Amino acid sequence: MQFKDIEGQRVLINHLTEIIDSGRVSHAQMFLGPTASGSLALAIAYAQYLNCSNRQHYPEGSELRADSCGECPNCRRYRQLIHPDLHLVFPNTTTTTVKSDSVSSDSFQEEFRAFLNNYHQCGTEDQWYEWLNVANKQGVIRERDAANIVKTLALKSYEGGYKVLIIWLAERMNLSAANELLKTLEEPSAGTLLLLVAENRDRMLSTILSRVQTVVVPNTVSGFSAEKKAAFAQMFVSWMRLLFKLNMQTLSAWVDQTHALGREQQKQFLQYSQEAIRACFLKTAAGITLPGELEFGDEKFDNFFPAMVTPRNVEQMNEAMTNAIYAIERNAYAKITFMQLSFTMSKLIKNR
Repeated sequence: MQFKDIEGQRVLINHLTEIIDSGRVSHAQMFLGPTASGSLALAIAYAQYLNCSNRQHYPEGSELRADSCGECPNCRRYRQLIHPDLHLVFPNTTTTTVKSDSVSSDSFQEEFRAFLNNYHQCGTEDQWYEWLNVANKQGVIRERDAANIVKTLALKSYEGGYKVLIIWLAERMNLSAANELLKTLEEPSAGTLLLLVAENRDRMLSTILSRVQTVVVPNTVSGFSAEKKAAFAQMFVSWMRLLFKLNMQTLSAWVDQTHALGREQQKQFLQYSQEAIRACFLKTAAGITLPGELEFGDEKFDNFFPAMVTPRNVEQMNEAMTNAIYAIERNAYAKITFMQLSFTMSKLIKNR
């Protein structure tokens, strides 16, 4: 992956190449932002540029100040994600062929490379699980993964350059795995770069966060397809109407419909709803309409529903949905979760 192949993020890319060229590379970094914004692609392109043997620098005033050449042996192997000094760790789970006594990232390297190539290194977590055909299972980065990381990074570099470990969705590390990695993050071997790619900082241990340099990746690309966004918009508008009137029979039917989506779709809907709430607040508080943010398929929505979100309730709404996402991730019963969330949201709307 070259920087030129990543949509947007030019300011950040130029900052990253400048850091490498100046020799100020931090040994442990976290690229924080939605995968759909290019966070994982950026991490891979960053590693490729670091190990490129013929970096390209462009004239002043160019959109990009520099990029990897894309043609040297290191770049060609990075393009195929088969460089011997590039190691990938990611959430994994049991499948019909991989059982619990052996499951780890090493079990799915071929599948993960194929997934990244198919989605141009911007696939989302739910798309990864769909790719594995594991329905609504949640992936985890286990202690076995962490032990493999420690063992791998103790070895010498094959090519003499940087050994690079990329942990995708690092917030999926369980407690044992996170604790196993603390010493490696603090004191990695020479010539080692650890890149954590995460979407949710709040789900990570403070001891991990204190050991990494955070690079915030702006969310410039929507993580939802047009079809999914339209479906979620319809659900969101229906939900808001129900919360305003709180008809229990109709609300119960909506909760049943949402329960049938499955866990990953439920999480996505709540994430979409958080963005919608944010857009409503901007519309109410400052008259700002972000492009595409309020296209909810109902022309009356612009004038009515944003007024439900005010400085008095916006933080509580966001916190309530964050807690619901966390509950669903922990296998909470979705009907109860969405019913409780609906009661909370209805109360906040009425107390706006």
